[in-house]
Amino acid sequence: MNRENVMAVTGGASGIGFASASKWVEQGGSAVLLDYDLAAAQRASQDLGPAARALYIDVADAQSVVQAFADLAAKEQRIDALVNSAGIARPAPSSEMTEDEFGSVMDIHVNGTFRVCQAARKLLSASGRGSIVNLASVAAIAGMPGRANYTAAKSAIAGLTRTLAVEWAPEGIRVNAVGPGYVRTPFTDVLIGQGKLRTDGIEARTPLGRFAQPEEIANVIHFLATTDSSYVTGHLLMADGGLTVQGDWY
Repeated sequence: MNRENVMAVTGGASGIGFASASKWVEQGGSAVLLDYDLAAAQRASQDLGPAARALYIDVADAQSVVQAFADLAAKEQRIDALVNSAGIARPAPSSEMTEDEFGSVMDIHVNGTFRVCQAARKLLSASGRGSIVNLASVAAIAGMPGRANYTAAKSAIAGLTRTLAVEWAPEGIRVNAVGPGYVRTPFTDVLIGQGKLRTDGIEARTPLGRFAQPEEIANVIHFLATTDSSYVTGHLLMADGGLTVQGDWY
């Protein structure tokens, strides 16, 4: 890989997004960190050195997405890999969840992923080997109490991934998704601090007995983003420490 190989990462300022960009740069590529928190993205890009830069994006704002990718088209002129990692969580019981709590999570995760994929399509096609990696979750295939918005969103991302994979294959674009289990990121640390996420129950339920580190998910994303997975498209790859195959309920 050389510096002409470009990865664009939404939610790139921290967590899985930053770890994915870091892996890409480490392997010789260049990365554009797209984030709603531009200052955090700028600090993160400085950590990665001259092969990375920061760019503002609000995936919930269609015009912001268009502007961000116009900037990418002007400067990088291509994208070889796109990682859709931007997301939020607003847990609440389904009987009490407001329309805004449901809709905002759906808009950022599902509509945001779709907006970004659309905006990136021509740049990915120009690469000749473009790859999209969307962030799904164990929530895509499990019923998680108090997280109707998040489970609906992640299930939709898995479905979107399959359709884009079929539609855009003739353009040389592969589209896959990763389904992480629980990962120790700033995102989950906030939920843990608020008492909305209990680590002991998750660790007990996970066969590997622990949370993942962001770098472990980034390694899976890197596989799907590169030609190492050149014949893989439309796939949801679970990276969950065995959480979703745990059958020891007896």
